[in-house]
Amino acid sequence: MGHNRGINFFFCGVLCPTLLTEITIKKLTPQTKPYKLFDLDGLHLEVFPNGNKFWRLRSRTKGKDTRISLGRWPQITLKMARELAAKKKVEKLLGVKSVVSPSTIDIVTKEWKTKFFPALAPRTVKKLELRLNKYILPTFGHLSVDELNPKIILAELLRPIEDAGFNETAHQVQSIIGRILRYAVACGYCERDSTQDLKGALAPVVVKHRPTIVDKTKIGRLITDIHSYQGSVSVTFALRVLPYVFVRPGELRHAQWHEIDLEAALWTIPAEKMKMRSRHLVPLSTQVVSILTELKKNTGPDGFLFPGARTKCKPISDVAINAALGYLGYARDEICGHGFRAMASTLLNEMGFASDWIERQLAHCERNNVRAAYNHAEYLPERRKMMQQWADFLDSLRA
Repeated sequence: MGHNRGINFFFCGVLCPTLLTEITIKKLTPQTKPYKLFDLDGLHLEVFPNGNKFWRLRSRTKGKDTRISLGRWPQITLKMARELAAKKKVEKLLGVKSVVSPSTIDIVTKEWKTKFFPALAPRTVKKLELRLNKYILPTFGHLSVDELNPKIILAELLRPIEDAGFNETAHQVQSIIGRILRYAVACGYCERDSTQDLKGALAPVVVKHRPTIVDKTKIGRLITDIHSYQGSVSVTFALRVLPYVFVRPGELRHAQWHEIDLEAALWTIPAEKMKMRSRHLVPLSTQVVSILTELKKNTGPDGFLFPGARTKCKPISDVAINAALGYLGYARDEICGHGFRAMASTLLNEMGFASDWIERQLAHCERNNVRAAYNHAEYLPERRKMMQQWADFLDSLRA
């Protein structure tokens, strides 16, 4: 390794008594591990196993080593790197603070998480942490944000994930990197989000729709089977309510009694429990009011509607409803808890209800964010009638 004043540097294990040159840099070959070649006063070139070469400037401030990225060779030539390094040293001597990129992707990610994670649902945070710690940080954590380019992101991270058979995960990882880079752009840490150049690079995700049943005869048999189910109180009643309200299973599991107004026949789901982070109103049919009135004798008047078997402080598990459907003889590719949403959407459209009413009841994302802020109760009278007719329709199929 070269001295601080940079007269010598190592190349492939050999000490060379000369400074870097463009010809020498061009001839450098990648090794199995990254290696550094020093120039003058802390300026050095880091060569990675994939052949990429990045300029770094190392200095010492208050007893600590700091490292600044100066860009990628050959976009940043040797002459340009030396000029940038000299400029940074002058700025340091004069006490001038220029906007420079944080030293690593890891640092930027931590800053991004601090800003945005508090507003996300715990389940979403858990998924993001998994992708970050399994894929992104181990691969790029040591790099600076301005060193990421489309070629590196695709070749070193996304393509291996895709080739392993996890195409959807590759798309998710690309999205996360894009969010981090867009934050970095906004903060002045880099000039652009390089993932924008990766559109079309990955094979498209094959959408797998949730299994559901739309045949009326089969639906009638399903509702009959559901009402014959004899499991725990929580799972039994959750299974009975779900077809009538067709909310997301997670929203149903986490329902609490203070959200339910049986007299007004209305369930108000707080924004923090919704996928789209917006409060949702669910009109309750007479059938659902009757079911919940009976349930309240067992699990009310406070806490979760459907508490778990071990403790009332937690709801039933996320597999409970699907397990109950499996117990009734329905395979995973026939129907699942989420499938009641597709069932309702399909048949309500066939029954002639306005698509706006159906979409509002499904709590799908409102494209116009300004409009969305003012339409929590939009179409509520119409949706009340629709939900009652839906419940009556299910009961008629069951009869």
